[in-house]
Amino acid sequence: MLLNKYTTIDILSCRINLVKYKNLLDEIDNALKHQTALTITGANAHIVNSVVDNKYFKDYLQQFDLVHFDGIGVFLAIRFLYPDIKNLKRSTGSDFYTELIFHSITKKYSFYFFGDTLETLSILQTKNPQLLINGFNPGYEFDTNIIIENINHSNSDILIVGLGSVLQEKWISENKAKIKTKVIIAVGDGIKVFSGTKKRGSKFIQKIGLEWFVRFLFEPKRLWKRYFIGIPLFIFRVIKFKLLH
Repeated sequence: MLLNKYTTIDILSCRINLVKYKNLLDEIDNALKHQTALTITGANAHIVNSVVDNKYFKDYLQQFDLVHFDGIGVFLAIRFLYPDIKNLKRSTGSDFYTELIFHSITKKYSFYFFGDTLETLSILQTKNPQLLINGFNPGYEFDTNIIIENINHSNSDILIVGLGSVLQEKWISENKAKIKTKVIIAVGDGIKVFSGTKKRGSKFIQKIGLEWFVRFLFEPKRLWKRYFIGIPLFIFRVIKFKLLH
């Protein structure tokens, strides 16, 4: 675990490590150089809500070496709850994955992708012709034993798991000991960043923290509850925590 190496804070019982993109890339380099295991995931407002609502999810997150903060909601919550923390910059998983792509091409790291749809996975190599992709499996109707066998047989450096929050953290926590790949990263729908199909909006939209609304416009049926119920609930919980403590 890397808990003592980086500043660690708590947002509504969700453990978060204050790491920058460079820190994450450095830890990936270190894990692959020394062949040590490393697990990474991100915490956005939905993840924090899930920790509050699901008593088992906190235990899954504790199994990860690094939990970086992801998105405008958690960034503002940190600023609100921990005003003494200085030089904090907004961080998103999507930006980290973009950095990871370029870094991995330079370092010649190989990938295995598990999650999303066959349609998304099939264009990964076309989008990133220089990225070393050793294999992939869709994230629907899978057999875990077969998936692990395929991953181990691929001899990949980095495993990207995109099964959606909670499920992917649960799957990684329960199966990481059986997986030979040293670096495992939970990305939610981040596989779409690798395939170039994730809808993010303009740079201005990203800067003002409204990427979530752009995603909602493209997937309203799937995301309306997460955003229009989840975000107000998250804000309420953060303010309540501040007032009570």
